[in-house]
Amino acid sequence: MPVEERARALYPDFVAHEVEVPDWRLEDVLRRSAGQFPDQRALIFYQRHWTYREFLADAQHFARALQDRGLKEGDRVALMLPNCPQYAIGYYGVLMAGGVVAQVNPLSVERELQYLLEDSGATMIIALDQVLPRVLAVQGATVIERVLGVSLGGTVALEGVEDFWEVLRSASSDIPEAPVGDNQAVAVLQYTGGTTGRSKGAMLTHRNLVANLVQILAYNPQGMAMGGESFLSVIPLFHIYGVECCLNLCVFMGGKLVLLPRFDVTEVLETIRDQHVTLWPGVPTMYVALLQRPDVSEYGVDSIRICNSGSAPMPVELMERFETMTGAAILEGYGLSETSPVTHTNPYWGVRKPGTVGLPMPSTEYRVVDPNTGKDLEPGALGEIWVRGPQVMKGYWNRPDETQAALVDGGWFRTGDLGSYDEEGYLSIMDRLKDLIIASGYNVYPREIEELLYQHPDIVEAVVVGAPDAYRGETVRAVIVPRPGSGLTVEQLNEYLARNLAAYKRPKMIEFRDSLPKSAVGKILRRVVRDEKRS
Repeated sequence: MPVEERARALYPDFVAHEVEVPDWRLEDVLRRSAGQFPDQRALIFYQRHWTYREFLADAQHFARALQDRGLKEGDRVALMLPNCPQYAIGYYGVLMAGGVVAQVNPLSVERELQYLLEDSGATMIIALDQVLPRVLAVQGATVIERVLGVSLGGTVALEGVEDFWEVLRSASSDIPEAPVGDNQAVAVLQYTGGTTGRSKGAMLTHRNLVANLVQILAYNPQGMAMGGESFLSVIPLFHIYGVECCLNLCVFMGGKLVLLPRFDVTEVLETIRDQHVTLWPGVPTMYVALLQRPDVSEYGVDSIRICNSGSAPMPVELMERFETMTGAAILEGYGLSETSPVTHTNPYWGVRKPGTVGLPMPSTEYRVVDPNTGKDLEPGALGEIWVRGPQVMKGYWNRPDETQAALVDGGWFRTGDLGSYDEEGYLSIMDRLKDLIIASGYNVYPREIEELLYQHPDIVEAVVVGAPDAYRGETVRAVIVPRPGSGLTVEQLNEYLARNLAAYKRPKMIEFRDSLPKSAVGKILRRVVRDEKRS
């Protein structure tokens, strides 16, 4: 029996096994919600807000202004912005104009930025005023023709840069010329994190992204109310998790999107209290930060019904502590840039199994296979996860060889992640294939050790990586952030590990630090820690 059939046997009657993907382009999601909920608040950014009618009008004006400036269908427009209204308006405006959004992390340095602009072939860029010096420094090495600047507190006055709001107001018409491309056209170039080399642009079509929205809502129809949810978006929108599970999903549902440009614990708590947040897609490090606040219950966090956790594995110990403290249900899920992103999540309506990423979305197939032979494995066996469904990307931008290697046997996407499933089809993620540590011939899985470390009461964060070793080939290295004032020592930690781990799994190198390197989305950068000992 295919593993997804095991999982779907658990679906209640109100969850469809398969979904019908409507023949929409992604911008149609905004048009439909503006028609259904015209006066509902759509965007909240500190003291400013937009209704859906206003959001649609601004996106349409911006789209026409881009077309007035020569944007052609299929042209790439880079977005290099934090969470702000200009991102949301610019994103939908580019799509309405027939363009393709090329996602760019605002923290990119000049070398990284030049690579992304060259690779995408973007002809325009919309960038925050603080990063404009980097943009202008590399512009000559790219095909960027127009630079649009965004200020969060005023206007941009810089030679060679047009202010975002002035561009919007300059539109020659209220309505842009409609693109002729269908929903199979590429909507977004979502650049991968570069954990396996240089970043690749995953080509996500309009259909991919619309399909994932339909799948998410079909899977949890009782957990989310059309027109009635308040989403907190503090994970970056330039990340696939943020743009799909915050911006696009909120717009699809006619919800209120509360935008914060950065993660600050006090600001997040005040926002939850003031905006009565009901849905909060986040990452484990954000929940860790809130757990350090003894006054968290004083901020009305009980308004939150669902905290989706993605981007990195959620240690079971942290999940249980957070749910006990707040009363919110954490639904850990799984996805990738290449899958738009969600393929699995724990159900709101059924059994949540901590330590797993739950069951597959409707219309999603998955397999766990031997990475060398491609043979399907039985429940409990560890192998590479393959997925197939309408949310899987079209391929990698300008990389036919890598596309062919990643998409095999009729559309199966090789994720590069190691996992296993149980008898009911719940999936557990162990590690990336390349994160596997082979020490003296033994396979060591970092997540197993990290789960144990997080159970220690004096550890706040931990990451386990392999380090070169002349004798063992690799050895196990743990980098740990202890609880402030705990007095935890390496000797005490070694005693704890000796009681709970076989000798070959125990870290031979243990380091204490005040913090760990993280990505803009809050994911611990395992690669950065690993490479410290390999340079």
